Order: sequence, then C-alpha cells, then structure tokens
Amino acid sequence: MLNLSDEQIMLRDTVREFAQKEIEPKAAEIDVTMEFPAETLRKMGELGFLGIPFPSQYGGGDLDTVSFVLMMEEIAKACGSTTLSVAAHCSLCSAPIMMFGNEVQKRKYLPPLLSGEKFGSFCLTEPHSGSDAGALTTSATRKGNEYILNGNKMYVTNGGYAGTYIVFAKTNPAAKTKGISALIVEREYPGVVIGKKENKLGLRASDTRQITFEDCRVPAANLLGEENEAFKYAMQILDSGRIGIGAMAVGLGQAAMDKAVAYSKERKAFGQAISEFQAIRWYIADMATELHAARLMVHHAAQLKDAGKPFVKEAAMAKLFASEAAMRACNKAIQTFGGYGYIMDYPVERYWRDTKLTEIGEGTSEVQRMVISREVLKEV
Repeated sequence: MLNLSDEQIMLRDTVREFAQKEIEPKAAEIDVTMEFPAETLRKMGELGFLGIPFPSQYGGGDLDTVSFVLMMEEIAKACGSTTLSVAAHCSLCSAPIMMFGNEVQKRKYLPPLLSGEKFGSFCLTEPHSGSDAGALTTSATRKGNEYILNGNKMYVTNGGYAGTYIVFAKTNPAAKTKGISALIVEREYPGVVIGKKENKLGLRASDTRQITFEDCRVPAANLLGEENEAFKYAMQILDSGRIGIGAMAVGLGQAAMDKAVAYSKERKAFGQAISEFQAIRWYIADMATELHAARLMVHHAAQLKDAGKPFVKEAAMAKLFASEAAMRACNKAIQTFGGYGYIMDYPVERYWRDTKLTEIGEGTSEVQRMVISREVLKEV
C-alpha cells in the first residue's frame, strides 16, 4: 500500500468501523429485498463521507481523491450495493457540478448533495446508446429561458430516489458529439417520469431505473457548463469515476479473499484444514498478489489526479485491472468454499454477483482497453 497520512489512516479506520457496524449486518438482507439503503446514505452524509473530496465552502471535507478511494474500498468490503449508490452520487452527480458548474449552481446544489439531504444521479446511457455515448437521442430544445427536454435514459443509478439528475441531451443534433449539452434537472420538474426498478444480477439494493423526460421544462440557468460541449464533460466525468469503481472492485475482491482465508482455516478435509493444501494456498497467493497490485494502481491514479497531472490512462488501467482481478478473486473464493460458496448462506456468491458490474460500469473492460491503447499510442 502507498504511504498514507495520519489523517487518511484515521479516516479509513473511521469508515471501516462504520461499515462493519452499520452496513455489513444489513448487506445480505437488502440484497434479497432490494431495499435501497437510503438511511445509511443519509448517515454517511451526516458524517461527512459523501463530501470527502469537495471544498468546505460547499459543505465538503476538503480532503483528496486518495481519501475518497479509501472510503470506497471500506464500504465495498461491507456492501457493494451501498458502494455503487455512493459512487453514482459523488462521482457522477456532485463531481460534475463541482467540475463544470457556475458559482450559483454549486451553492444551490452541492450542499444538499454533500450532506445526504438529497441523492444524485447521472443520466447518459439510453436504450440504444451504451458504450457509444455520442449516439444518444434525448433532445433539449431551447425556448426562451427554458430547455424542453425529451427522451429516455436507462441504467440510472439512484434513479428512483434522486432529487438531482445530471442529464445529457442533444442541443444540436446535426453536430453529433459536438452538439451535446448537460442539464441539471430536479426531480420535481413536471415531465420527469420514474420507471420501474430493475431486477439485477447483483448490487440489487442499489436503485437502477429508466427515467423518461416528457416535455420537461428545465430553466436555461441549469445548463451545466457550455452549450454543446458536454460530450467532453461526460468523458472527463467517467475518467474520474473509474478511480472510484476501481476502489470498489478492490474492496469487493478483498472481502471475498478475507472470507476465503478464514474459511480455509476452519474447513477440514482429509484430516487437516484445507488451508494446508497447495491448491488453496496458491489461490490465496494469487488473490493477495493481484489485489495488492490493483490497490496500488487505484491509489496511483488517485494521486495523479490530486497532483493535477494527467491520469486518464492510469485511471482506465486501474479500473480494468482491479475489476478483472476482483472477479478472479471472487471465483477463487467460491472455489475455496466449494458447494457452500454457491449458496446464499455465505457471502462469496454475492461478492461475485456484485463485482461483475465493475467490469461494465463507467465503461466496459473493452472500452478501458480502447482508452489505454489510445493513450499509449499517443505517447509512442
């Protein structure tokens, strides 16, 4: 692990204690019931966790990205669903307002988001535009002091509980990616239609919906940044968000490994603990090595961002490696548990289901390889 300051260690330990006491005991239950952890998120807001990397003038903690990823890893060890809700809220809603909003927008929208009074969502993906974000068809037509917003968004994390949405729409369809703008949309605006909650493989307590906009009138003052410039914003938002998803993957993989190690010491076969068998020891060695490397990559990307240095390649590398390493760790953990690993009485199958999303969200593994190769080719 990279060297951490005393303040970062104290934060990590505080979050760890909260996660073990408040989050982990409920994780298996809400995975089954699909109950959104709203109260937990509000408590996290009250404790300042949701504002960690934001300026204190807007209610934030004046801390850094490394502190944020420490928090994300600890929460992920306890519950993947809660972690994804935090990632969408912080990295995909609060962060864009901080990055591209004007002072009026920051002072209006950030304090309730950072305190947990309101939850946030990011509306980019559509039924026919996933990885190809530039193919979105949602439109925002300027009429006087308003935009008229029409279209469908899907896979909106926190969608049914959010009070604030960052919505991407075509303001100049003929210009393709150079004609996309971002709007801050409030839940109360007429024309915001909340769809059904999706029934997912994993991260089942995290709220995922389709959101439809039907002649939704959005004040022109809610334009985020410059008109027709938001495709670039979306890519920058996702670049940053990948660091958090990488940390989430590390946390889930670590949780799987920890459970496998403990079980291997308890389970007896052929007269000895299965931790004595070379096959299990090699599983543990592989898990420990890959998760250590993944953690270092995530921390490195976070440090680059904090230093104001280019981090696009490193964030994509961290997210790609961490997500795939975590999946391998979950596979090995299930194999260590044997038949018990396949039933819901033990948490390792849940870690596997939850981790799969980290290979998809904030850009699939295939997209990460596109980003990495593009950046490497620029450098050579």
